[in-house]
Amino acid sequence: MATAVRKKNWFAIWITIAVVVIVVAVAGVVIAMNSAASGPGDQPQSSHIDTSTGAISLGSGSKTMDTYIDLQCPICQQFEEAYGPGIQQLVTANTITLKIHPISILDRESSGTQYSTRAASAVYSVAVRDYSHVYAFIQMLYTNQPQEGATGLTDQQLIDLAKKAGVNMTSDLQNDFTKHTYAKYVTFMTPKTPLAPGASGIGTPTVAVNGKTIALSTLPAPTQIGNLFK
Repeated sequence: MATAVRKKNWFAIWITIAVVVIVVAVAGVVIAMNSAASGPGDQPQSSHIDTSTGAISLGSGSKTMDTYIDLQCPICQQFEEAYGPGIQQLVTANTITLKIHPISILDRESSGTQYSTRAASAVYSVAVRDYSHVYAFIQMLYTNQPQEGATGLTDQQLIDLAKKAGVNMTSDLQNDFTKHTYAKYVTFMTPKTPLAPGASGIGTPTVAVNGKTIALSTLPAPTQIGNLFK
């Protein structure tokens, strides 16, 4: 019984923090909206990417889960740690298609290095050129997530982490990383993130089940994540 109480309290704290993230994200989104006015720039072309929504699809299940993530966001890292294994089981079992939307609302937390945007651009680059390792790369970025307010990871560090995740780092892919090929696309797509129920601004993580955005507070325990699709 004591263990159950600790889990419940941790989850309540996590949801409270997530609400704060949603509120403080508004300023970053205003900047993104202003920058996005000039268009999407280069778009990540792949059969696994829906450029109209920014979704990178994993799996082929008839039911869907969309996750809108910022690689700088500590709550996204916690969400992945808690729910990632269960979600991947559903993907592997062809129960769901997971649609990952890398967005950028926390560039201000990387001391001017635009880490959120660069990391999201790098994820799209891997999705285009070495799709089979994109999820491993995302996990690697969460494992090595920089502190908010620090300088963020350099382009070379992103390249090194991609290699560590098993990505085939060709010269073209390395150029994508250093030129931030999809940075403008990330900035263009970020304001299109749907609002969570009751939210006054977009935030991360934002989760949608079968096309309907849900409140994080309604998520079941990590071991029961499959109940969302019954």
